[in-house]
Amino acid sequence: MKTLKKILKITGVVLLLIMIAAVSIAMYNWRDRNPGYALDLKIKNQSMNPIRAGFAKRPITPTIIDTWNDANGNHKYNKKEGDTYNDNNNNGKFDAYWIAGMSNAKPAQGVHDDVWSRVMVIEDNNTRIAMISLDAIGFLHGDVIDIRNRIPKELGIDYTLISSTHTHESNDLIGIWGENIFTTGVNPEMMEYVKTQTVAAISEAVGNMRNAKLVFAEDLSGADGAFIKDTREPIVKATGIHLMQVLDAESETTMGTLINWSNHPETLWSQNLLISSDFPHFLREAIENGVYHNEQLMEEGLGGMAIYFTGVIGGLMAPHPSLPIPDPYTGEEYLEPTFKKTKALGDQIALLSLAALKHKGDTIAESNISLRAKTLLAPVENNTFKLASAIGLIQMGMPEYFKLRTEVGAIRIGPSLWLSIPGEIYPEIVFGGIEAPEGRDFDIEPQEVPPIEEFIKDQYKFYLGLSNDEIGYIIPKSQWDVEKPYLYNRERATYGESNSLGSETGPLIYKALTEVIQDLE
Repeated sequence: MKTLKKILKITGVVLLLIMIAAVSIAMYNWRDRNPGYALDLKIKNQSMNPIRAGFAKRPITPTIIDTWNDANGNHKYNKKEGDTYNDNNNNGKFDAYWIAGMSNAKPAQGVHDDVWSRVMVIEDNNTRIAMISLDAIGFLHGDVIDIRNRIPKELGIDYTLISSTHTHESNDLIGIWGENIFTTGVNPEMMEYVKTQTVAAISEAVGNMRNAKLVFAEDLSGADGAFIKDTREPIVKATGIHLMQVLDAESETTMGTLINWSNHPETLWSQNLLISSDFPHFLREAIENGVYHNEQLMEEGLGGMAIYFTGVIGGLMAPHPSLPIPDPYTGEEYLEPTFKKTKALGDQIALLSLAALKHKGDTIAESNISLRAKTLLAPVENNTFKLASAIGLIQMGMPEYFKLRTEVGAIRIGPSLWLSIPGEIYPEIVFGGIEAPEGRDFDIEPQEVPPIEEFIKDQYKFYLGLSNDEIGYIIPKSQWDVEKPYLYNRERATYGESNSLGSETGPLIYKALTEVIQDLE
């Protein structure tokens, strides 16, 4: 009897210690990684000044050394199914770079095209801002803050915006696409490389600054809607291509072109195992060097450096495998996810963009830059996100109880406004069309009204998704759906909520975005 009591006592102590350790690990991983950080920035400049700008890019491509052997051809690495790796550097372990976006266990087999950190620095002799686009699935706010803290003070950067293209074909920089659901997909050395390269690109862009002219253009014809599939009701496509070409004021040559469009860079879908930026690669190449068909130049490019900013892609804007993309010259339709289809998509958007820029909207050599950016705390309702953060998969950090730090902003450059959105916002919130369908979880009418677009009085509007964070889907609350009965009386719940912070995210981000817009008026 004494022996049994002793065993039970020891077992109880061990279980208690395990519980204390688990709680301690969770609390450590939930810690605020940037204590005291809060941004409340407002710069309004009414005076007209010459514009100066500079561009630079640095590769952030992983070097693939170890490859692997897919025993059953399912494009997923699983040792239990007979998959093996090739230890090409003879260090006794699988040095994998896990492709993020579609599923776990997708180690890259090679590189199709480089992924980049592309930078524009622009100033009006009063305010200097850096605008960066990373070819990444996403980049968390804590990592954005880390880059901001590394930027040399002498560069004089007043504000840094870092957006992700959201390519589904590059290595994990978030953490949830590793070998399995309990193993991070982030390689710390690779993360450090991305940050170092980005700071270097910012420094180089500052060194490249020259007097500039800005050319604004857009395609609002809706023609790009043929290349977008909205996979969730209500059907509201985020059509429109928004462009800013930056010319050298003296030579009139192109320094760079910024392209803002709304579609998931996931044309290659789930079976691709090569690092790529997806269609942004082909779009940027075409804008810079021209559109080619069978090695023949069909449309002249602009030169300079192209930067692609993803837009309003929630809901879900995608070049889905069921959506055919036609070759712009032969008309051949590509349905299966291939690099031919991906190039066709990039070329189609490039042709629309080049045509829009030929008409040259407003061209300005003098302007002013104003901006408003602020920190906010967003509640984390998603239990999967809480768990992933607790075990260290996602290093989000929480300054308050299950609330993470994120950021919204608005930048006015001449006749344009650039809205910084920290995730994948549903187009209904931006352009209108929110519904309160049968089966919704909350018996409410649409909350995020009127649409954000109506608050913006500027002629040219740029919506930069996944900017300074990736908080997931930003869903209208009246369309939130995780419980039966499901939306529109469907048999199962629609996709989206599992990758959202929660039902309050939509109203919170909507309110914050409309406030920063109004603060600039």
